[in-house]
Amino acid sequence: MADIHPTRGTAVVTREDGRLALGRLGALCEQLQTLNSQGFEVILVSSGAVAVGRQRLRYRKLVHSSFADLQKPQVEVDGKACAAVGQNGLMALYDTLFSQLDVTSAQLLVTDNDFRSPEFRKQLTQTVDSLLSYKVIPVFNERYDAVSTCRDPYEDSSGIFWDNDSLAGLLAMEIKADLLVLLSDVDGLYSGPPTHPESKIIHTYVKEKLDNKITFGDKSRLGRGGMTAKVKAAVYASQAGIPVIITSGFAAENIVKVLQGHRIGTLFHQDAHMWVSNSRHMALAARQSFTRLQVMSGKERSKILVDIADALEANEKVILCENEADVAAAKDAGYETSRLALKPGKVSCFAKAIRVVANTDEEPIGQITELSNGFILDKTSSPLGVLLVIFESCPDALVQIASLAIRSGNGLLFKGGNKARRSNAILHKVITSAIPENVGEGLIGLVTSRDEILELLKVDGVSHVYVDKSADMEMAKNIVLDTKTDYPMGTLLVHKDLMENGCVNELLIQLHTEGVSINCGPRARSMLNLPAFPHEYNISLDCTIEIVDDVHAAIDYIHKHGSAHTDCIVTQDRDVADIFVRQVDSASVLQNEDFGFGVDAEVGISSSSSRIHAAGPVGVEG
Repeated sequence: MADIHPTRGTAVVTREDGRLALGRLGALCEQLQTLNSQGFEVILVSSGAVAVGRQRLRYRKLVHSSFADLQKPQVEVDGKACAAVGQNGLMALYDTLFSQLDVTSAQLLVTDNDFRSPEFRKQLTQTVDSLLSYKVIPVFNERYDAVSTCRDPYEDSSGIFWDNDSLAGLLAMEIKADLLVLLSDVDGLYSGPPTHPESKIIHTYVKEKLDNKITFGDKSRLGRGGMTAKVKAAVYASQAGIPVIITSGFAAENIVKVLQGHRIGTLFHQDAHMWVSNSRHMALAARQSFTRLQVMSGKERSKILVDIADALEANEKVILCENEADVAAAKDAGYETSRLALKPGKVSCFAKAIRVVANTDEEPIGQITELSNGFILDKTSSPLGVLLVIFESCPDALVQIASLAIRSGNGLLFKGGNKARRSNAILHKVITSAIPENVGEGLIGLVTSRDEILELLKVDGVSHVYVDKSADMEMAKNIVLDTKTDYPMGTLLVHKDLMENGCVNELLIQLHTEGVSINCGPRARSMLNLPAFPHEYNISLDCTIEIVDDVHAAIDYIHKHGSAHTDCIVTQDRDVADIFVRQVDSASVLQNEDFGFGVDAEVGISSSSSRIHAAGPVGVEG
């Protein structure tokens, strides 16, 4: 069982003319009855009393006004009087609607001062628990409107809550609800005005990214809060550990859909900063960890897998517990769970399979499979880099993919089906906890939203040529010129010593003579009087130059900005060349050669997202 805590805004329960929206109220009650019958513990916080009372008092005033009174300037009806009149009618309506659905409701009115008393808060929790045990739906509203001496809610900082949204957040924290749903007259939080064609819904709110960057519109047309109040309440509750969803109350099934895992509305969660808009950071972290894993020996990578197998067995109980929760939720939602469920002994099978992968005799990395004649062309097995794998709600896949990735020296980002959310999270936690610090747990990232997938697919870069200080400069000139004018590359990296001995100037003069426009990275710009590097690259005679300290700095730069397609080093130092060829994560890594292989005709298949060479069942070698 779980506490589900919906709150209904004034703009949702009322029509434009201020009268109650009976259809939406009925749909709300039907959803709550459905959840109640499924075993969820439901609490409702409802606005609407002020609007109902205002409509009634305006009518009473009109009936009792003389013609002369109507000619005078009309004074707005007192809000506290509206609340006092409207609350009675609003609760009577809820009682009638719930009664038609064989549900019992209870009214609880609270003031902000009530929550200053520890004894009141204790009694409140006990009362709510008692009502929920009888499957009664408590309906909360604030008595604040009728008796409070506070001024406008956002002018008085002494209050504990100022509207039903902040009350809902406070109650959710007090009773430790599993979820708070805030209903609005729009689908969720948008990047701009919801009616603007370029505004997009924000499916996950990341406070660190969006705080102070969103401009809210006017407050609710009838209530006291609006979206500003909802976001404040959602942030407050989510930071205290209560997940919050802001979604539309105009859609008849949104609360039920939220519980079924549909991606609607805006999610607020205390760990949201780790989920969304972190995709580029996650990819870079995986790339950095991958470069450290890549230089490890096969025995060292096998040792990591053995440690992971041990960690899985040690955490078998918690893994099965989280998996049971996923299975139960999937069954409640009507899904088939045979692939989702982890049967007794399954975790031990995971561990056994991982140890088999760890103990394979043949090292998958560094196997030379083909030599061409003429010049040396080694086709050597090597890690792909950072894999992005999307799979169904099958926890087995996560463990298998992770073990194969580590054994073959790859980083990994994966996203499993939403129905296995808790199983995937605990397996990811256990597996990454066993990865040594000198590699980093960022080696394996868990992607949790479709937004992240779309963002990751945009991660791209350019190709590079690195000219080392030991390079033959005539060879360097020919290669750089050919790669820019025949096979367009994006960035030329040069060792800092070449700035001091004038070799860089020779390269720049030759490029300029051939009509190549030169741009500069930050360090080169401080040394050369040339434009900054462009925001976008294309197949044109543009080249960016940047200065680096050594081969390691060049490799770091390539991993940060590269496309993982083709990168080249020009050097006469064999040790430097070996470091570059071994550590640069690209489909083609060239030494003292331009971007053509010289085998009559060839096509460069792949940018960063399509280096896969195998299909069907793929093991360590694949």
